[in-house]
Amino acid sequence: MVVTAISILIANSPMKPFYDEVFHHRSIISDFNLHMIINDFFMAIFFLYVGLEIKKEMIEGTLSSFKKASFPVIASLGGVIVPAIIFMIINRNTQYLPGVGVAISTDIAFAIGIFMIFKSRLNQNLKIFLLSLAVVDDLISILAIVFLYSAKLNLSALLISGVIILLLAGINKILKVDNVYIYLFVGLFLWYFVYCSGVHSTISGVLLAAFIPSRKLGDGKSTADKLEHKLESICNLIILPLFAFANTSIAIKFNLNVKDAYNLIMGIMCGLVIGKPLGVVSFSFIATKLHIAEKPKNASWISIVEVALLTGIGFTMSIFVAELAFSYSEDVVNLAKLSILAASMTSIILTERVLSLKHTMIGTKIKRFIGSIHL
Repeated sequence: MVVTAISILIANSPMKPFYDEVFHHRSIISDFNLHMIINDFFMAIFFLYVGLEIKKEMIEGTLSSFKKASFPVIASLGGVIVPAIIFMIINRNTQYLPGVGVAISTDIAFAIGIFMIFKSRLNQNLKIFLLSLAVVDDLISILAIVFLYSAKLNLSALLISGVIILLLAGINKILKVDNVYIYLFVGLFLWYFVYCSGVHSTISGVLLAAFIPSRKLGDGKSTADKLEHKLESICNLIILPLFAFANTSIAIKFNLNVKDAYNLIMGIMCGLVIGKPLGVVSFSFIATKLHIAEKPKNASWISIVEVALLTGIGFTMSIFVAELAFSYSEDVVNLAKLSILAASMTSIILTERVLSLKHTMIGTKIKRFIGSIHL
């Protein structure tokens, strides 16, 4: 949050040309500038971390069985389908339809971070629900990146990528190698050929995560567990702040000269602020009534609504998708980023207001109860 504020300040100061020169106009390795290195390489490491989280949840966590997974998975599907529909209806006659992925994403780090800020007023049993929902949400966003935002495919590079994936599978399943550095070394080649293939290179991180061994070692932890633990600090303290610094240099001016600007703004904001929580709550409610899913114990529907409001915090993933979807226009990207930031702040404020209202109502009821007691 601090880095985002600094980036926005720079974007609206005389330092903006220097910032653009460092991040966009100066090549570091071949044709890669610093912005591309962060978005294409460092974010692949972030997706490796996310992939390890998803894998862990699928093997032993909240996604390990149908009964455990159904509630957050169905809630997540609602949190993707409803905002997507809202965005597409608002932008049905515009050129922004490919940006539907912007309105379906929840930022894991920010959503959990805000949850922890409000934790004294939120149901603690729903933290795992929010985390699981955000993980599934990220998986869907990853699929959206593959199918919506990958460039024209290079079949030769794609074939080599497939061979490398088979090699990783052999190292894991046949040779049963547990040395993480071997996987990371092979993973570098996977990243390069996925990048050359036209599929967005960050997907290589998720593919690599699938083959990091989950076998328990002598100390009771697997190679995947150890790597996830090491990557946690790197991603949260280095990669995500770097990403925010490189991608949130937003000029605070709504360029309404952009064609159909109102549709883009309203599509993103309504999708995130209204569509996400509406989809999460409605789909999960219907699933419980149909006995497909089971609501977490000791959680009321009001408490689920409070947590669902946090899913409107798109930030990192939404900004990342906006960069891919609207790369043809800097003005459109800037407008999308402003809309994402506004939607994320609105979701946080709405959550705080709902919690304050509930607290006030409970306080009033207690006062009335005490006042009705005659000693």
